[in-house]
Amino acid sequence: MWQLSALHAFLLFSLSPAVWALHESDVGVVDWYKQLVGVPLSGSVDTSPVFHHGIENSTEGLLLTATTGNVLAALFPTNGSVAWRFLFQPEDRIAGFYRDGNVVTTLSGPGGSTLRSFEALTGHLVSEQRLHDPSKGRPSEPPHFGKSVTYAIQDESSAESRGPYILTNGCTVSRIDETTGNAIWSWTSPNPSSVVYTKLMHTPYATYAIGVTSSFGSYTLHITALSSSTGEVLNEVEVPSSIKAPVNDLILLARQTTERYRPRIVWLERDSGLVKSKALTPDLKNPPASSKGLSCERIMDVGLSSLGYFVAVEKSRHAAWVTKILEDGTQIRGLYEFTKLKAEDAPEAVYTGGTDKDGNILVGRVSWSRRVGKAVMDIFAPHISERSQRFYFNFDTDSHGLISHATLTTTPSPHLIITTSTGSVQSWSFPVPTTQDSSSNQTQSRPDGEVTWIREEGLTAISATDFVELPERTTDSVGREGEGFVGRVMRQLVEARNFPQYITNFIIRFTTGSYPSLVPPSAMRSSSSGSANATVSPMVRDPFGFRQLIIVATHLGKVYALDSASGEVVWSRVLGLGWAGEESGEKRIVVGGRVVVVKVFVVGEEEGKPEVVFVAHRKAANGLLDTVLFHVDAMTGVDAREGTEEDKGEDNKGPLEGTDAISGQLVETYLLKKKKKIVVMLDDFLQVYLYPENDETRKIFSRAASSLSFPLRVGLPVDQMVPGGEPIRPRQRIVGHGVELNKDLSDRYVAYARWTLNLPPDEDIQTFVPASKGPIASLGKVMGNKTTLYKYLNGNMFGVLTAPSPANQDSTTSESKAVPTCGIYVVDGVKGTIIYRAAVPAWTGSPQGVGKVCNVKMSLTENWLVYHYYDEDMGSGTAAKGQTKGWRIVSVEMYEGLTDEKFKSSDMGAYNKEMANVTVIEQAYVFPYGVSALATTSTKFGITSKDLIVATLNGRIQSFPRRMLDPRRPNRKPTNVELEEMLVQYDPLLPDDPKRVLSHNYQTANIQRIVTSPALLESTSLVFAYGLDLFLTRVSPSGTFDVLSESFNKAQLVFTVSGLVLAIVVTRPMVKRKMLQQKWYR
Repeated sequence: MWQLSALHAFLLFSLSPAVWALHESDVGVVDWYKQLVGVPLSGSVDTSPVFHHGIENSTEGLLLTATTGNVLAALFPTNGSVAWRFLFQPEDRIAGFYRDGNVVTTLSGPGGSTLRSFEALTGHLVSEQRLHDPSKGRPSEPPHFGKSVTYAIQDESSAESRGPYILTNGCTVSRIDETTGNAIWSWTSPNPSSVVYTKLMHTPYATYAIGVTSSFGSYTLHITALSSSTGEVLNEVEVPSSIKAPVNDLILLARQTTERYRPRIVWLERDSGLVKSKALTPDLKNPPASSKGLSCERIMDVGLSSLGYFVAVEKSRHAAWVTKILEDGTQIRGLYEFTKLKAEDAPEAVYTGGTDKDGNILVGRVSWSRRVGKAVMDIFAPHISERSQRFYFNFDTDSHGLISHATLTTTPSPHLIITTSTGSVQSWSFPVPTTQDSSSNQTQSRPDGEVTWIREEGLTAISATDFVELPERTTDSVGREGEGFVGRVMRQLVEARNFPQYITNFIIRFTTGSYPSLVPPSAMRSSSSGSANATVSPMVRDPFGFRQLIIVATHLGKVYALDSASGEVVWSRVLGLGWAGEESGEKRIVVGGRVVVVKVFVVGEEEGKPEVVFVAHRKAANGLLDTVLFHVDAMTGVDAREGTEEDKGEDNKGPLEGTDAISGQLVETYLLKKKKKIVVMLDDFLQVYLYPENDETRKIFSRAASSLSFPLRVGLPVDQMVPGGEPIRPRQRIVGHGVELNKDLSDRYVAYARWTLNLPPDEDIQTFVPASKGPIASLGKVMGNKTTLYKYLNGNMFGVLTAPSPANQDSTTSESKAVPTCGIYVVDGVKGTIIYRAAVPAWTGSPQGVGKVCNVKMSLTENWLVYHYYDEDMGSGTAAKGQTKGWRIVSVEMYEGLTDEKFKSSDMGAYNKEMANVTVIEQAYVFPYGVSALATTSTKFGITSKDLIVATLNGRIQSFPRRMLDPRRPNRKPTNVELEEMLVQYDPLLPDDPKRVLSHNYQTANIQRIVTSPALLESTSLVFAYGLDLFLTRVSPSGTFDVLSESFNKAQLVFTVSGLVLAIVVTRPMVKRKMLQQKWYR
């Protein structure tokens, strides 16, 4: 019976294979995919981008980097494409990568719990080793602190293996056998709470663990020398020092000569600014040395520390020294001083270093010159010249922000890889440095550099997004008001040049049904283009509405408009900081900060001029938090605020400045859709702010105020006490609010509490899930016996997901053995009634096994609720006795009362007693995969059946038809009445049909959200998924019933109809003559 039901389910699942199966010819036509890696982690040398040359003296290589997407990636330096990437799990955070020949080693996880080795050129995983239990990992900030990998340094007489030496947890040093992967020896600090080791160095004589101990207001250097063969402690010393920030003010230098290996530890004294150093010898008895006459503000490892070089920046911030270890290893000294930069001409510079194919070092300084309006790179190459050489390049700071990191190489030619504050990764090529004019005392100036490619990795940090429909094509009538007869004739003659092409396209379209490409060549732009704001022809709506704009905002303070037909950037803007980005005071100090977009609203579509409003938080570096609004034209990105009189042709140059809306934090915001769309915001005091705020919008809001209702998350005060004197843990509640105006207290509307929903004390609110809005074509479902189930259509419903409170997880006593659960609620937003409630077991979602997590994904639309979770509790939930634990998906449908009972819930007031009369039908299924995001399709009129679109944890975007998730599927063989409804027998396992994988062979990694948008065709919905990667496709859940299929022979139909018309034209005179003759001879 099970096999028969499974066969029925599979047959139903495959009813429309011709419609749903993705043909090879459709790949890249109906969809697009952008593989990203994330913004490079530039806070440490262990994670920053670095060039790796695969073969000695070879010009081929890769750009290796660890990224904010928790990815180890390799890019081709020539075009920026991805050579390979390795995705780490969210709980397995990468701490750093370390190179040794053609092997790249990584440490990841809590405390550096996992060691992996990769082939650098291919990305193949060579080995993976668990160093300690992740639950015993010590958290650190930044993640690379307290972790390090170094490889054995061999001299000619050494037979020692090249196995790595590992520092983990800030206290444990291990030597790993390169053959077996097992630890040869391991040493753990006896005082892990007082001494934190941060760096590790191996020499043929000893292995040195360098750490710090905390003292009053600073840190003290601590060094331990270990035997490389046994791991026993040789010597241990605490060096007199005062270090402010051990993360940045400690550099481990090495100087390998033909005679011996001479490492030194360098640090910066907090108060004096002196650069001090100490040679690392097994006895650790040599005294520290200081660099006289060099007072610095910071020291930097530019990737050349293994060769004995670093950069010391003086306290003026506009002068820097390239510093190195002397050949004898006894001390360090300045090798070259970069030319001082004028404070009013350039902000803080970025320093970088690299080597050529022969091992010669190069040190570069990258800065921005306000005077020239270009970026400047000074390269010091001691093997070429005693002075630096200067290059200029046209970096667009208005479009990409500030340069935050740079990586330099000269193989095969000088290239500079820069990372910007907005997440852009760019490659610039420069002429080869020469020895010309080496006798000059001035910095030599060279031609400009050229951009070779740009990757917008900021798109991996999307915080909000929305679709914008393009306006229809309009006739260009500008400048025709005074046009005379002769001018009109001349214009029409010029326009007639395109008439033959129009006729040709019309014949092709009429006979074949094929339309021109949705992406005209004028609008296409290479991903390596140097400007994101290049001028393109005006975008207009295509015949089917497939081409739209996708407006995205990122956490990095930049907004983009993407073309839904190709995924290319149409325009982009950097969000300005307002007062926080302006110079103030005599010292021209810039406060600085960042802008984080909270919501994106699309307005003005009804007038044919779509505009976008970004609601954002401006977090200044001095701690102030404001709410700012940015208002732009959706088609061009130009500032669309009322009262802006700038030249619209130049308005998209420079940062986009916003309007200060609230002096404080934003509590809630939504879009009021009345006669005119209005952005409504609430501040900390629950006062209402409108945008735009004028007499018209105030009147519209005042008329709608009495009907407004919205929920807010509220926590009880922490200082509430119980009779015994113990503090109560803050208990979260959901409070519904309305708005009212009390002119005696304020001239603004203020929100007030209407209802309160108290959650159980062991639950914390995780998130609110709003119901997706859209047109509703059907009010009910007609069953096979001709009765009707009317949908419960409550437009005020919203979902709530809760998680077990940390206090509840910690209080595991013998008396309380309750399993932590995750709560799923559907609540009426007007009066706080719980319409649906369910509890599912929490999941031990991480290898650490610490606590329980609620990884529940939920979607709510019309009367259909779907949620997905993991059930590992054998005695609860759906994993009952005899069933296996795994992923579950639950489909819930809500109907009005009983069968054939209709009380028009969509039109009824929230306080009507009938609104509580709800029939809930639900069914659980075993889901084949974990899910990171899910959503339902949306169409223009809501006629088409809705499909569930899911992003699985194995990197696929897949569609599941609603019919297979119908909770009314019978648990027995369907009757004839049920078969009329196309119901099939219930099968706990949902079929995994590869034909319904929308992403086919693409690996869509770490998808965070799925957004759907209707096209002009009722049958089609656009699906946009974003996370680490971007993916867009078109789906037709009920088939393309409103367009002819590709297999339809339209040419034959046209020829047949044309033949019939021709036959009628030919035979009609003959018939008339025959009828006339019959009349004469009657």
